[in-house]
Amino acid sequence: MIPRIDFKASEAVRAALSGIGRTEDLRFSPDNRLLAIAGYARKRCLILRIDVAAGPDGPNVTIHDFMELRSDNMGEVHGLDFIDDRTLAIANRDGLVAIFTLPHEEPAGQSRQIAAIRRVRGRRPCKLNSPGSIAVRLESRGRVSLLVCNNYTHLVTRHVVNRWLGYRATSNQRLLERGLDIPDGIALSHDGRWIAVSSHGTKDVKLYRMSASLGPDTEPVGVLQHAGYPHGVRFAADDRHMLVADAGSQMVHVYDSDGDWSGDRAPARSIAVLDEGTFLRGRASPEEGGPKGLDIDRSSSVVAVTCEEQTLAFYPLASFLGRTRLGIEPSPPQAEAARSS
Repeated sequence: MIPRIDFKASEAVRAALSGIGRTEDLRFSPDNRLLAIAGYARKRCLILRIDVAAGPDGPNVTIHDFMELRSDNMGEVHGLDFIDDRTLAIANRDGLVAIFTLPHEEPAGQSRQIAAIRRVRGRRPCKLNSPGSIAVRLESRGRVSLLVCNNYTHLVTRHVVNRWLGYRATSNQRLLERGLDIPDGIALSHDGRWIAVSSHGTKDVKLYRMSASLGPDTEPVGVLQHAGYPHGVRFAADDRHMLVADAGSQMVHVYDSDGDWSGDRAPARSIAVLDEGTFLRGRASPEEGGPKGLDIDRSSSVVAVTCEEQTLAFYPLASFLGRTRLGIEPSPPQAEAARSS
């Protein structure tokens, strides 16, 4: 197990983290000043004011304060992603996708009741059903694509909203289906070439090449194998490495590539992020107990991980990549481990 970063936080912040209950996804804001955590069981969202800074012995993390957000438009909050620094899209497993403008004031230990500025339902045959993880893709002319994992219909849908029209949906599409069994996490590569979707039922992560022709019958071009019960998934900034949280083990699996994610590959490394006692406390079934939400901060310094028994933990990204900085190729044995068919 790699050592965690001992983040700085007040007792009030730590109490808010302890009280959020079962968590799912988490996400850094584009300016790296906020971290949003999905409070699934208590039907709320925790917003943390955070700083990540470089230190002589690695990155330092300080959580300055928090804001707990509640809403009639929040249910079982599962997935979330920032549209911009102050606008957050939330996927409610028991309902719809809702878009919120965050309160203007800085997080200062308060609890706020807010209302959605827009709710997205989709339309048949793209109507939302059990929305889980969500990824935001910024398009041209004020358009924003919301890519939503519909967990129990085994489908990823795309909903285009327009910020110039108050985020009204202008189109809905059945985007991905082939090969998916309970899509539980989704990520877009930074270069815009790849979509990664974790598939709980098949115990792997499917890779699809981004194109205008994507549709329900599109075959995945790559598969990350031996992922256990994959949940959170993220590309590193260089798009040559991918981290996958395994909800059924103590591990985050790390996959390497040369930038082309075609083909099948096994983990290059598997890193324990939970001690055995913490893991076993959450082990209600073979599919539970391990890490769920996972994100890499915007400075590519730290990995944030969450699950019910360990609400929030930070680790140096370099510890997962096995090197001190991005851009250095893995050693030959690691490269060979990353390529399996």
